[in-house]
Amino acid sequence: MEVEQVGVGPWPGEPPTDPRYDPELLRDGDRRNVVDRYRYWRREAVVADLDRRRHDFHVAIENWQHDFNIGTVVRNANAFLAAEVHIVGRRRWNRRGAMVTDRYQHVRHHETIEEFLAWSRGDDLPIVGIDNLPGSRPMESVVLPRRCVLLFGQEGPGLSAPARAACAEIFSIAQYGSTRSINAGVASGIAMHAWIRAHAGPPPD
Repeated sequence: MEVEQVGVGPWPGEPPTDPRYDPELLRDGDRRNVVDRYRYWRREAVVADLDRRRHDFHVAIENWQHDFNIGTVVRNANAFLAAEVHIVGRRRWNRRGAMVTDRYQHVRHHETIEEFLAWSRGDDLPIVGIDNLPGSRPMESVVLPRRCVLLFGQEGPGLSAPARAACAEIFSIAQYGSTRSINAGVASGIAMHAWIRAHAGPPPD
């Protein structure tokens, strides 16, 4: 059975001279997981265009035990055009779930929670924790701040004690089934979309 190829083949006809286009992609085809507006563009040109439109929220996730959700968080951040993703703790993370979107999304590492907090204070960004903790406010009942960092804990333990103490607010995501929690990858997508609904316009054509 023939496998359907993703993307597009070589550019038909005379190739464009716009410097945003990559000569190799024009010649060989573009099989990357990018939207049509970025077909055949150089990676640097794609990032530059995204940087002109990035939103005012950042995303952070703790990584003390090699959390496998980080790739999904990065992929979601790319989809919703977060300013940056911040990984707090271990530098190494499994990039498979990112589906190569980490090439287009700014990712910053912080060795410790204290280092991360110093960065957030320097940029005057409030930290909004997302966790189903006692006393947390339902995210469905609030509007997320326009400028903020959405902070997620690890699968299982959730936000660490120092992270909880640093949060200006902690919001929970309503759940209706039998499980106690949802993983950080899913939670990040829900929270980012809540920010988009409150603050973003429609995406470009």
